[in-house]
Amino acid sequence: MPQQPFSSTFPYQIQYFIATAKSIRFVFRLLIVTLLASICFHITALGQSVSTDKKLTAKLQSYLKNFHGQAGIYVYSFQQHKQVAIAPDTVFPTASMVKVPILIALMDKIKAGELQYHQTFTYYDSLAYPGVDMLASFKNGEKIELSKLILLMLSLSDNTASLWLQAIAGGGNHINNLMDSLGFKQTRVNSRTPGREAIRLQYGWGQTTPYEMAMIMKRIASGSLLGEPYDDKMLRLLSRNYWDEEALSQIPANVFVASKNGAVDASRSEVLYVNGKKGTYIFCICTNHNTDQSWETNNEAWELSRNISKLLWEYYH
Repeated sequence: MPQQPFSSTFPYQIQYFIATAKSIRFVFRLLIVTLLASICFHITALGQSVSTDKKLTAKLQSYLKNFHGQAGIYVYSFQQHKQVAIAPDTVFPTASMVKVPILIALMDKIKAGELQYHQTFTYYDSLAYPGVDMLASFKNGEKIELSKLILLMLSLSDNTASLWLQAIAGGGNHINNLMDSLGFKQTRVNSRTPGREAIRLQYGWGQTTPYEMAMIMKRIASGSLLGEPYDDKMLRLLSRNYWDEEALSQIPANVFVASKNGAVDASRSEVLYVNGKKGTYIFCICTNHNTDQSWETNNEAWELSRNISKLLWEYYH
């Protein structure tokens, strides 16, 4: 309603006081309405809590029953808001899945303006890590862009590039502090990280849980980790995996998948974000203390990953 004009008999100060009081009441009422709307929103959001998919849990437990080793699985369906959580909070070695936290720390520095995606670095022989890495075949003094180092780290799982990028990202402790600030208390870099020498002997280069690694991928996919466009860029980078013969092999080639896998003798692990037409889901499997430590295609842990991935695709589609 329009306000009544001030009486000409009121002194100017009294008119100002009344106008101010009315403004304060209006602002107060607006704050109350905003607060109530926020509360209603959060109550609605909480109403969409994640429930356990008992049918799928039973199926996956049957796959693990005869596995000769330790295994943990976390699955999340975006459409159903249902999960499967089998040893979800157990700490496992990451092997090369540790390159996901390294990626996040790099992207965080790009976001802060401390690095540029196409920034050029100089490779030196002293950076070479024993093995068959592509980067280690570079000539001493050769130039390479940060973007290509990240490609080598994620797509080929090049360890020379990855260890160099770990240093460029600020080192293990910086990456671990970032993970902690993002809410991930168990996902850590251990190698070349002061103070974590003893735990490195137990878990190797890095450690995580099936739940945390799945949630890292979920937040990247939903744009809620570092925010857009940084999460979008990470998702694209994670969709170019050369190592596609395990869980990734069971997803049709025309489906978008972002993934990272890791393998050492007694531990094989993999995390996937699968964006299918009928169902979008996150799947993380971690294994440790595996009896079968072979590197043949039919390795027991790799077979388990393939079988579970096939089951999940068929279950959601």
